[in-house]
Amino acid sequence: MDGKPHILVVDDNREIRDLVDKFLTQYDFRVTAVADGKAMRRALETSQIDLVVLDIMLPGEDGLSLCRWLRGEKPGLPIIMVTAIGGEADRIVGLEMGADDYLPKPFSARELLARIKAVMRRSAGVAAGISADEEKSAVYHFIGWKLDAPSRKLTSPDGMLVPLSSGEFDMLLVFVQHPHRVLNRDQLLDLARGRSSVSFDRSIDTQVSRLRRKIETDQKDPAIIKTVWGEGYVFSAPVSRE
Repeated sequence: MDGKPHILVVDDNREIRDLVDKFLTQYDFRVTAVADGKAMRRALETSQIDLVVLDIMLPGEDGLSLCRWLRGEKPGLPIIMVTAIGGEADRIVGLEMGADDYLPKPFSARELLARIKAVMRRSAGVAAGISADEEKSAVYHFIGWKLDAPSRKLTSPDGMLVPLSSGEFDMLLVFVQHPHRVLNRDQLLDLARGRSSVSFDRSIDTQVSRLRRKIETDQKDPAIIKTVWGEGYVFSAPVSRE
């Protein structure tokens, strides 16, 4: 084993398999790409797989049935479902079958990469015994500021309560949980998923701007939430948790 995360791609489209294989390999992943459920099972028998990218529309046994099988046989194995069917009902069924995330076709390779990294981070947190409930019950401190996750309250260094919208709270919680890491828009969306972020999807830059107005001394030269041009944003303040 070379220590690289091993991704199993199950898709009957050879072009997609080759594209995903080539792209993920560039980002230090091992990739096994197969065309159907039978080959998927063989790969799982012979290799240690860290995540499955699973197409719904497959010849023979479809992806939903395979997802159900995976959840029974490999309950901790992360699954991202991919399909050309973009309807909400298909997305809901896939997630109810136990998929960790869902990505409609056509998708960009970079978006898939961001989804893979986000799902693997969440999976690693569960494996380490860090539950979502524990994260939501924490209190975070950064340069005098206090974010109380259970009460969804932000307190300034001078003790003043600073009101946050639902989207602003979701954004700030993601940042304090991942300090000193560059997060692009796709990653921010993934990490905020599951929270009350209905209006979050198309307003990343707006939410950052609003947060900066509330926590930065100089919005034109932010010291806490910094822009990394061409990449995303980084929360640069040290964070402690209680």
